[in-house]
Amino acid sequence: MKTRLLTAAAALTLFSVAACGSSTDDAGAGDAAWTFTDDLGTTLELDAEPERIVAQVSMAAALADLGIESVATFGPLVGADGEVDPQAAGLDPEAVTDVTGGGEYGDIDVETLVGLRPDLVITSTYIEPTLWYVNEATAERMADLPLLVQSFEDRSLTEILDGTEEIAEALGADLDTDVVQQAHADFDAAADRLRAIGEELGDRQIIAASPATDVLYISNPEVSQDLKYYRDELGLPIVTPTNPDPQGYFETLSWENADTYDADIVLWDARVGEAGLAIFDTQPVWAATTAGSTGAYVPWVSVVPSSYEAQAAVMNQLADDLEQYL
Repeated sequence: MKTRLLTAAAALTLFSVAACGSSTDDAGAGDAAWTFTDDLGTTLELDAEPERIVAQVSMAAALADLGIESVATFGPLVGADGEVDPQAAGLDPEAVTDVTGGGEYGDIDVETLVGLRPDLVITSTYIEPTLWYVNEATAERMADLPLLVQSFEDRSLTEILDGTEEIAEALGADLDTDVVQQAHADFDAAADRLRAIGEELGDRQIIAASPATDVLYISNPEVSQDLKYYRDELGLPIVTPTNPDPQGYFETLSWENADTYDADIVLWDARVGEAGLAIFDTQPVWAATTAGSTGAYVPWVSVVPSSYEAQAAVMNQLADDLEQYL
C-alpha cells in the first residue's frame, strides 16, 4: 500500500518541492485531519478535509449529485453540438473551470490546474492503473498532486455506485438526505421497469454495437458494467460475443459478417452520434438482419456519471426506448 502525506501548502509548490512520501508509522502521519485509501491502495492524508476539488467530468457530475461540488473538471464537458456531454450530465459548464488541455487524449492544462490550488484531484480507472482522461505524460506532471482514484475494474455497477457514495461521504456528503434516498428509489424503480421489459422480450435478442466505417464492434457485457447488470440482474437478453478482443471489450466484425448475431434490437453506442448511426443504412448485409430490416435502434449511453441519480435517468430512458419495440 502506498501512503501519500500532503498538505494544502505543499500542493501550491508541486513543481519545486517533491511530495513527502511516508508510511503510517512516520511521526505525525497519524495526526492528519483527513485520510482516505483509494481503490489503487494509495492512502491520502491531508491536513484538512478537501474543499477545492478538481475531478474528471463523470466523477465531478456523480459527486455533484451527492452534494459535493468541484471547482474544475477535465475531460469531455460540452460536445460539439454545444450540449453538456453525457459524461458530465447535471453539471453546469458555466459553474466550473475546464482544465482540459489542448493536446491529445488525456491532456490537462496542469499550470491552470495548480493555479486553482486544488486540495484534491479525483479521477477513475477502467484498467488499473491507467487513469481515465489522464495520459501518461500528464500523469507524470501531476505526480505530486493529491490524487484519488476510483477503480471500475472487476466491479459491478452497484459496487461502483456505492464506491462513489463512499468517496462523497468521506468528503462530507450527507447520504441520508431525501435527495439521495430518492435517487436510490428511482434506481430501483427503473430497474424494475427494465426487468419487466426483459421478461416481455422472451427469446428475442439484443446486441450492443458501435458502427464504424469499416467494421462493426459488438460490445461484451462481461466487461461492461452497465450491460452486465442489465443482462445478469435485470434479465435483458443481451448477446455475449463469442470472439472478443484480448482485453475482452468487444468483437470486431467486418460488415460482410455483420449478420453474425441476428439480433432483434440494437443498442447503438450513442457516442458515435447520428452520423455513426447512419452507417447502418449503408451496409447491405446488415440490412438483411432482423434489427436492420425493422430499424430497431435504441441509443446506448455507455459512459455516465457513477451515481444512482444519473444511472436511474439513463435506465428510465432506456426503458422508454425499448418499450417501443415490445
